[in-house]
Amino acid sequence: MILLSTIALTTAALMTMHQQDAGRDTIMPAEVQQLLEKDSTVFLLDVRTEEEYNGATGHLRGSVLIPVQELAERIGELAPHKKNTIIAICRSGNRSGWATSMLRSQGYPALNMVGGMIRWNSEGRPVEHSERK
Repeated sequence: MILLSTIALTTAALMTMHQQDAGRDTIMPAEVQQLLEKDSTVFLLDVRTEEEYNGATGHLRGSVLIPVQELAERIGELAPHKKNTIIAICRSGNRSGWATSMLRSQGYPALNMVGGMIRWNSEGRPVEHSERK
């Protein structure tokens, strides 16, 4: 019961933070591509489901998948990247906005990629697709 209350409070806090930060802490896909070309320390965090990550929209080369539903419990995995720019990515930019707010509240220098993979793909940028067996 305590765990459910904690999850509910965390979700409410994240929603509030995302609404407050909706116009800030973002990066456009073109800027992501430029940043990746000049800074090898950028960390790409994809917060979609595994099915989406491996699906038709593809994913960015080198990105690490941690679904947004698991981010709070797996945030420790990002500790080695606490000084690096973290680009949060999802399908449209909504879930990655929540992830960005949560990461920033924990001291991570995170940015939300505006428009997510939909926008990335619509601008003709390269993606990877996982091998399906």
